[in-house]
Amino acid sequence: MKELVEKIQAEYEAFAANAAAQVEKGNKAAGTRARKSALELSKLMKEFRKASVEAAK
Repeated sequence: MKELVEKIQAEYEAFAANAAAQVEKGNKAAGTRARKSALELSKLMKEFRKASVEAAK
């Protein structure tokens, strides 16, 4: 569970950096990377939810 949270944090940091580059500098490639990170984050969040529910049992 701990390593899953670390993966989520790392992916969020990548998302935040790329999203900021797109918004502030108009960097289109950063926007693409931010969208890819957003998809990966949603997958990781679903994994976290499953693991959290299992841990709560």
